[in-house]
Parts: sequence; C-alpha cells; structure tokens
Amino acid sequence: MPARIEDYALIGDMQTAALVSRTGSIDSLCLPRFDSDAVFAHLLGTEEHGFWRIGPAHPSHRPAPAAGRRRYLPGTLILESEWETPTGHVRITDLMPPREGTPQVIRIVEGITGTTAMRSTLRMRFGYGRIVPWVETAQGRLHAVAGPDSLWLDTAIPTYGQDETTYADFTVRAGERVAFVLSWQPSHHTPPPVPDAADARETTEKYWAQWSANCTYYGPYRDALLRSLITLKALTYAPTGGIVAAPTFSLPEEIGGSRNWDYRYTWLRDAAITLSSLLRTGYREEARAWCTWLVRAVAGDPENLQIMYGIAGERSLGEVELNWLPGYEDSRPVRVGNGAAHQLQLDVYGEVAMTLHAAREAGLGPGETAAHLQVKLAEYLETVWDQPDEGIWEIRGPRRHFVHSKVMAWAAVDRTITLVESGGATVEPGVVDRWRQVRDTIHTQVCEHGFDPQRGTFTQSYGSKELDASLLLLPQTGFLPPTDPRVIGTIDAIQRELSTPDGFLLRYPTAGVTVGVDGLEGDEGAFLACSFWLVDALAMIGRTDQARILLEKLLDLSNDLGLLSEEWDPARKRLVGNFPQAFSHVAMCDSILRLTNAGTAGRTL
Repeated sequence: MPARIEDYALIGDMQTAALVSRTGSIDSLCLPRFDSDAVFAHLLGTEEHGFWRIGPAHPSHRPAPAAGRRRYLPGTLILESEWETPTGHVRITDLMPPREGTPQVIRIVEGITGTTAMRSTLRMRFGYGRIVPWVETAQGRLHAVAGPDSLWLDTAIPTYGQDETTYADFTVRAGERVAFVLSWQPSHHTPPPVPDAADARETTEKYWAQWSANCTYYGPYRDALLRSLITLKALTYAPTGGIVAAPTFSLPEEIGGSRNWDYRYTWLRDAAITLSSLLRTGYREEARAWCTWLVRAVAGDPENLQIMYGIAGERSLGEVELNWLPGYEDSRPVRVGNGAAHQLQLDVYGEVAMTLHAAREAGLGPGETAAHLQVKLAEYLETVWDQPDEGIWEIRGPRRHFVHSKVMAWAAVDRTITLVESGGATVEPGVVDRWRQVRDTIHTQVCEHGFDPQRGTFTQSYGSKELDASLLLLPQTGFLPPTDPRVIGTIDAIQRELSTPDGFLLRYPTAGVTVGVDGLEGDEGAFLACSFWLVDALAMIGRTDQARILLEKLLDLSNDLGLLSEEWDPARKRLVGNFPQAFSHVAMCDSILRLTNAGTAGRTL
C-alpha cells in the first residue's frame, strides 16, 4: 500500500511535482506538466503502477523502513531524509531543479558514518501506470520509451533489469556520494544532456534561498507562513503564473469513498485571497503573474466564464475514470479531468472583480483590457445573478440560490461600480445607476430570503435550514460589517452546528444523509480552508484569543514538513484529500497575516 497522505513530502520544479514517502519512495509524478499523465502512480494503485524507491537494502529485499529524520533545507524545497542502520548512517537528498531544459528528478545518496548497503528500485510506467516502456542501455545511459514519452536514468552505479523493473545495488561509505538523475524527454528528441547532479543541487539551493529571502513577514508564525509560500510557489506553473489547486488527483475526501477529484487545475474561487497573501508578504512579481494569468484565462465572452482552467488557460478539462487503478486505499473511482469546469457558479464573477480591484489598489495596473473585461462581466452578471447555480462547492445535485453566490455577485457589481467611479473605465450614461439598483436589489433579496431570523443566521441557500461555512466570508466582501449582529449570529451558528468534536469545520452537513445537497453519496472530513476562515471571522469580530487557539490547532495538523491536504478526517485523525492543497495553504497565510495585524502573539513553529 502507499503511505498515509501526511507521510509524503513535496518536491517540484514549478512545472510539475513529485511526492516522496518516508521510505524514500516517489509514488506520484506526472511529466512533463502537473496535468500530464503520471509515470509513477503507486499512490493510487499498487507498485505495479510505477514508483522509484531508494533506501537501505534489506536482506530479503523488503522495502526500506521509514526514515528516522527528514527535513527541508531551510527556505528551500530540497528534501533530506536520513536512516541509521546497524552498520551506518545515510542521507538521501531529493530535489527537482527549477526547469531550464528537461525536467529532472535528482536523488543524491550520501554516507554519513559507517557503511550502508543500498538499493534503488525503479519501476517506470507511462500512461498513469498502464504502459510498460521498452528499456535499453545506450552509451552507459538507461533509456525507457513508450509512445511520445521517454525517460533517461543517469548514474555511475551499474543497473540491471528484472521483472520489468530496474534495480541498482550498491554500498555507500562515510563521505561518499552517489547520484541518480531521472530526466524526461519527448521520445522523438535527441537525448538530453548528461546532468551534473552536484551543480544542480547547488543551483537549486541558491534559487530557493534567494526567493525565500524576499519574504517580508517576520511575525510569530514566520516558519509556517514561509513554508506555505514555498509550497504555493512550487504549485505555480512558471511559464504562465497559474497555480494548481494541488499536484495530485483522486486522493479521497473520505477513505474508501467516491469523492475523488482531479485538482491539477487552477480555480478562480481563491484568486483574490491568493493575490492578497502574495502582496502582503513581498511577492509582487508572483502576484503580477497570477493576475496576468487570470486576465488571459477568463478573456472571451462573459457567458463562457469557467470556474477553473488548465494551467495555461485551457478550457477543455474532460473528466474520465481510470478503471485500471484501484484508488488510494480502495477509494474509487480514480478520476482525471474535472467535469465541474462548465458549471454555473456566480461567485467566480465576484472573485475576478475583487482580484482586479485588489491588483489596482496595489499598483499592479491590470490595464485597460482588464477594466473592459470587468465591465463586460458585470453587464452579463446583470442578466444571470438571479438564477440558481451550483455554488462555490461545485455541487452535482440540483441548482440552488446559494447565499454565498449572491453575495459574491453583489461584490462583483460593487467593485465594478467603484472601477467606473474612480475613472478606471467608461460606460454609457445611466449604466452605473442601473448597477447601483442591481446591487441594492441583491442586498435586499439576500437579507430577506437568505437569513433565518429565528436562529439569527444566514443560511446555505434561500429557504433552507442548512448552514454553509462559505458564509464566513460575508464580512470580507464588505456586504455587511463584521460588527453586524447578523454576521456575528452566523459565525456563532456555524461554529456551533458545523464543528467537528475537535473544533474544525465541515463545509456543510453531509453525515446522516444518503445523498447530500451536493448530489453525492458518502461523507467527508473537516475542510481546512473553512476552519481558517473561522479564524479570520473570529479575529474580525474581536475574539482574537479564540482565533489564535484555533489557528495553532490547525497548524498542528500540518505534517512534520509543514504541509496540509484539503481536509482532516476527525474519526481516523488523518489528512485526507489532495495533497498538498493550495487552498489550505493560502487560507493559512491569510489567517496568520490577519491575526498578526490584530496584534495577536503566537509561537514560532
């Protein structure tokens, strides 16, 4: 079986990423892009679906035990894992250099003390674990090819093939270093250059150290925040600036369940908060690239606005099931692509408008094209805001009048009015007056139909009794001030009715129903971004002590390397969902910054 989700580490080159377990096994890697086919798919299947493990050898050739220690080199994405055996102490350094040519995975084995017998087991499987490549040795280099893909293994250690797997058995002594480099190349290209692993490691460490030095936050949670920022940088597709939600697909929200989705795409729902976190921590160029990606991706007819796009702005993200993969701990089906891409989600109009507004306030200057786009989106929103939609959570059941969607539609109109009033765009006479009327109509309707006066709380949708954690975002949009009794009542109700026994939040109720509001069977864990939203909401209404306690409980859910997935399973006490999750890390950054601004003391992790 693959490792527990929280037992994985992330390495990447800002175009793709790999997950490395405590046993030294790379169980997930897609090449050459985040959304390409996997060459190692053990994470969602068995070892037959591809992996690459390096670790101390066992006499009976069993997998190596878990590393006794591991860490990232400070301020970098370079992973060090260490084993102590009866005969020696050994370290493996894993990294992917920022890409300048072919993508590379570099693994350096270093003897610290004594002598240690080691084994490398490389099982290459293209096409998400389905295709066994042809493997040959050419000029001392191992070459694997299948269709359009090829892999090249460079090492000074002799290798041999057995059972469609490549092995290398060797011994490392104190002070010795042995390097393995796996490179991807289109199969019709000439062989990639022979890499210099030591030089690549030095260059990679220097790159990340310089990047991390730009962080302007020196508050009490700097270590946790910087690790989240490094993770977000690693999940950024460098050629375009788009940020994937996660580098993985189909890791389950419920172990053994069917809520398994492909997150290797870029969602608009977290656009504004991502921009804000980057700007407030000194990363203006990343913020500018993110904003530029956003404008390019959503360009076109407003009625064709999608909730998510490919990392280069692709619109076609067709969803299929890979029936040859059994799924993580038998969680089926395994899906690639995402069928929610073309849903109607009114909240994305608000996300785009709020992001462009924040960019202008920060002096990023999205330009006339972005202003024209925002006006066109507002004009289209006039015609659809009163329709039911699938909402922020991409439900696959009947559409509803979700309160969060209406509030975000209000925000889209509000920010576009501000744009015109500030001279950033020009519209025909009477248009702004019409928009003001739309804004007031939405506000009145939400307060009349989306609020339960008996319980003193806004509800998930018009006329419903259910709550939804997305309602915690209302005061952040400016729809109502944090001090409004309706906002405070909503925060209290959500904390009371959507909290798990350990104090974290569900998105909405799913337990005890056969098919929930989302149209899906099964249950899910506590949604970590929602729990961070509760931190923000508590801080905004002055309950900073409660906010700090909850923040530190959430930080304790991070694995030993500071990484978070999408959700927390309160029954199994495990991280679940795709990993690491950008939404969780962005929300963490925002909560840390908000609490720091509120003057709340805390610890350094």
